[in-house]
Amino acid sequence: MRGGSDNRRVAPIRRRVYNGHSLAPIRPEIAAVPLPAVEVSQTPEEKFREYLASRPKPQRYTDQQRELVGHIFDTHRHFDTEELIADLKKDGRTVSRATVYRTLSKLVDAGLLRRIEIGPRTVYDHDYGYPWHEHLVCQGCGKMIEFTNPEIVAAVQAVAAARHFRVTGYDLVVKGTCAECNAASAAKRRYVM
Repeated sequence: MRGGSDNRRVAPIRRRVYNGHSLAPIRPEIAAVPLPAVEVSQTPEEKFREYLASRPKPQRYTDQQRELVGHIFDTHRHFDTEELIADLKKDGRTVSRATVYRTLSKLVDAGLLRRIEIGPRTVYDHDYGYPWHEHLVCQGCGKMIEFTNPEIVAAVQAVAAARHFRVTGYDLVVKGTCAECNAASAAKRRYVM
């Protein structure tokens, strides 16, 4: 609020979990909508194999790609290339850096992953089996919180329709500070005073 303090009563913080992942504490009045799973007819591996076979020059599905696809789709989380390579090494999987970069690009082209640019960092998110969604990104700790809001989708569609623009996709990344970082910052300020 500009020009003064905000004296409204704020709802208590509670923790939300969806898709099996704990998210940052959120306030009920701004609660993120759970992302329902989207029914799909193929596993990510089957869809990727189909993509490789459908190329003008069909490509084979390698053991390294199989390991990579299995690792990526075992859990739903956001990751960048360096995190993925470190996770693979930690799990004792041997996949070359070049294969990781090439396969990530192919997974995006196949519609299995979504590439999200956050400043200088490129993050990957599961696109297959999840509805279109947006992200809140904490600039303090880097946490990404997924949410979907039908009003945002409607606004994008309305703006595009008014300009006779055919939307093929969009990325909305809202940057700010998560509740945990806000609380830590407030505690630090109290301690200093």
